[in-house]
Amino acid sequence: MNKQDVIAFFDRLAPQWDEDMIRDDGIIGKILDEGQVTAGKEVLDVACGTGVLFPDYLKREVGSLTGIDISPEMVKIAREKFPQVEICCGDVEHADFGKQFDCVVVYNAFPHFLNPEQLIESLSKLLKPGGTLTVAHGMSRAEIDHHHEGAASKVSVGLMHEDALASIFEKHLTVTTKISDSQMYIVSGRKDL
Repeated sequence: MNKQDVIAFFDRLAPQWDEDMIRDDGIIGKILDEGQVTAGKEVLDVACGTGVLFPDYLKREVGSLTGIDISPEMVKIAREKFPQVEICCGDVEHADFGKQFDCVVVYNAFPHFLNPEQLIESLSKLLKPGGTLTVAHGMSRAEIDHHHEGAASKVSVGLMHEDALASIFEKHLTVTTKISDSQMYIVSGRKDL
């Protein structure tokens, strides 16, 4: 898997991304609750795609919302839908936002990153002290892996066991949530004050 393949894959899917999206508002609510996404917080949505979670953040009256995605076509659609949101096209591991965030969320995207250790280290540096990093999926680990067996097999890796991901988090953060069940996958951690 390489980043250019990931970009090409998601650029191809961007036009129909929203119509193919399956949402469960209860699961998304739980993910954002565990990620401490509340009113006034500065939020970074990593691999934001077309802005799938932007309405959820805005409903929670976050203080600021920034999205980043590596796919130019996903970013183009997100910017058209949400002109009020700051959306960057680029690789989050090398992006300079000029600030830190209260909440960093990676939703339904983690298996598409090449180096989980490097990603978590990079994202933890983007957190303010007391901030929360959340890696989450709106389905089980087995469902995600099955979903990625087809066309996405060349641009994804198996979803890491929650204990393994929590071990990576612990190098940089205090793990606050670890859930992996038939409905969702969430690992969250807080940056020490």
